[in-house]
Amino acid sequence: MKQEDSKASTAAKQLPIVVEFTGGLEMLFSNQRKHHIKIPAFNNEGQASDMAYLVRHLCQSLMKDPRKELFIKDGTIRPGILVLINDADWELEGEGQYELQNDDNILFVSTLHGG
Repeated sequence: MKQEDSKASTAAKQLPIVVEFTGGLEMLFSNQRKHHIKIPAFNNEGQASDMAYLVRHLCQSLMKDPRKELFIKDGTIRPGILVLINDADWELEGEGQYELQNDDNILFVSTLHGG
């Protein structure tokens, strides 16, 4: 019984995080730069939620613009978008494999400019 209770509380645990979009990306997310969201601490397979999970969640739940190709390409963040996790380049943090933590601040910055 205790193991069942542990699984239920694990499944219900939420991670509060802040997600920010700049450089024009905010247009894809209801023209709102900063979002305070909560995501499940664990995915459907029981693994800790990571950046790859967050990207899918953002596209499915938060992005209102249908042009998802402006944000993702081949299942990951498209080239030309800088991703910072707590002010550190996500490439130094393991990119999509970075396991999200309470109160993480994730910043997406488009470096692409029209002309």
